[in-house]
Amino acid sequence: MNRDNHYEAAFDAFLRARGVAVVAVDEARRSYIDETSIKSPDFLVVGEHDARLVVDVKGRKFPGGTSEHPRMVWQNWSTREDIDGLDFWTNRFGPSFRGVLAFVYQILPCVELPEATPDLFEFRDRVYLMRGVCVRQYRTTMRQRSPRWGTVHLPTADFRKAVKPFSHFLGPRSVESKQITAENAEFAES
Repeated sequence: MNRDNHYEAAFDAFLRARGVAVVAVDEARRSYIDETSIKSPDFLVVGEHDARLVVDVKGRKFPGGTSEHPRMVWQNWSTREDIDGLDFWTNRFGPSFRGVLAFVYQILPCVELPEATPDLFEFRDRVYLMRGVCVRQYRTTMRQRSPRWGTVHLPTADFRKAVKPFSHFLGPRSVESKQITAENAEFAES
């Protein structure tokens, strides 16, 4: 965890407010396995109902773009290294762990979401929306975004099918949240 990163600090506070056991991983140090450098996750999370998660946080603003030209798109890009690292640690910790990309969206004041929106969280005078995607599901439909920067993303339709309120991952594995299939504006309400 990078303590200066407001997205990660908000995510940490979100989990602690729910009484979840959280281990923030020091990102300043890389992990090495057999002299191979592996990207460390941001958090290890143990919740009720045997939830065991290896989490990498992706902070994004909504809407993106500029104030003159806002982009009403739920950005979901990551680096291939993040995906590979989450897969590695999930496998290393064993089958009871799940790798999850946590998309922490800072909702800008120009956007108003319904109060009943799941996993909407206020922290330090900002509003955040906590969403997650299982890294294995992400990997199955990810597309290259930038070869130069090593980034990948999900096409919008695939992201809508995969993304869930983050609290979904804290519950029993057998519980399924409804999938998000509506337009971007309805994404936050699911």
